[in-house]
Amino acid sequence: MPNEKTIVVTGIGVFTSIGCNRADFWNALISGKSGVQRIQAFDPEGHLSQIASEVGSFNPEDFISRKQARRMARVSQLASCAAIEAVKDAGLDLEEENPARIGCVIGSAAGDYTNIEEQHLRFRQKGPGSVNPLSVPRVIPNMPACNAAIVLGIHGPNLGVAAACATGACAVGTALGLLREGRADVILAGGAESTITPFVVDGYACMSVLSRRNDEPERASRPFDADRDGFVIGEGAGVLVLETLAHARKRQAEPLAVLRGFGMTSDAYNIVLPDPDGKWAAAAIEGALKDAELNPEDIGYINAHGTSTKVNDRIETIAIRRVFGDRSVPVSSNKSMIGHTLGAAGAIEAVATALTVHYGILPPTINYETKDPECDLDVVPNEAREESISAAISNAFGFGGQNAVLVFAKL
Repeated sequence: MPNEKTIVVTGIGVFTSIGCNRADFWNALISGKSGVQRIQAFDPEGHLSQIASEVGSFNPEDFISRKQARRMARVSQLASCAAIEAVKDAGLDLEEENPARIGCVIGSAAGDYTNIEEQHLRFRQKGPGSVNPLSVPRVIPNMPACNAAIVLGIHGPNLGVAAACATGACAVGTALGLLREGRADVILAGGAESTITPFVVDGYACMSVLSRRNDEPERASRPFDADRDGFVIGEGAGVLVLETLAHARKRQAEPLAVLRGFGMTSDAYNIVLPDPDGKWAAAAIEGALKDAELNPEDIGYINAHGTSTKVNDRIETIAIRRVFGDRSVPVSSNKSMIGHTLGAAGAIEAVATALTVHYGILPPTINYETKDPECDLDVVPNEAREESISAAISNAFGFGGQNAVLVFAKL
């Protein structure tokens, strides 16, 4: 039963290739809209993978000053603007709040590769004394969280999190712990990423993990489908306003969902490959359920990590089966539409999971055409499904064996 210390979601800020606010993102998600296209950030001619999921309509100066925007890397711009949007969506009046009781936990797995690549080339060409003096502040991994706090003027706990593709979920889970400990009344939690650069795209492509469906970008990301050939790199940001129920009630805010549990484990198996029997990913799911004081049968939907790679989708299926057995729990992957946003993925998918609980609509897995016997799940194929659920989980798994699972529920 909820009590005054229950942690609730009251606002959402999101920037993706299919929508840059809560309403647009959600409507596109349940409509099955793909945001994947040929790369615009640079000329991809000659690259093995030439497609991406970019936030094409993003203009940071719609939210922050030109001076602030120029001092930030794009990843920090996305994080800061998502935080601003989340505060607005929550109806949170910062002038009425104690700024020392509002925190910010926003992660990024990769940070600012654009700056690194550009300034490294500049240094090699022009030598010492030529590097942009803002290069280091742009690159430091905690800058998305710090910049968000600076533009909002909040002074509570501030933390950058890095846990590969589980980063966003780990940031939300860390915020949950801080709120439970009473270290803040409100925390802006999430993740941001923007690494669509020649070096990064080529690096992933040379690992053979990116889709090469360059002639049909919108059909390239196909989680759990038998013909999947890799993920599509994406960018974006997702930030949730988390607060105690007592604080939300005091300001008469309407919660969207309860953040009820968090589980985290490490495969400790390989720097890239997940543990093949899925036992530690399953342990993260079980840990999240235990933290939420729920049983597997209480879960009505799973927002999958669902990368669209051969190995990851198969092993995630194994992990889900370890926990839920033969029960047919609906499972879908947002990455079929927005690609893999890396360090932002766990946060954007947490946003989607909270909204799934709130609205009672399960987003689809698009591009699902051919069943894979090794991924025998109900993947909500191609069309959204209306289904009222009381609780859902969101999976996030990353390189190095990072496993993080969040549980959202109705109030």
